[in-house]
Amino acid sequence: MAQAPVSKSLLAAATKKNKLLEKELLRKDRALAETAALLTLSKKAQAIWGISEED
Repeated sequence: MAQAPVSKSLLAAATKKNKLLEKELLRKDRALAETAALLTLSKKAQAIWGISEED
């Protein structure tokens, strides 16, 4: 099965979008890791000192 040729502009646009999505994914992954670390530290502090979070 032969593939249809892809224009350079479409390929460039797809590559640019891919890089942007990868950058966004990395940013969100780091934010999730930071949130998980803060949650873990909060739970440890509460277990050690009995500090409760006020809402």
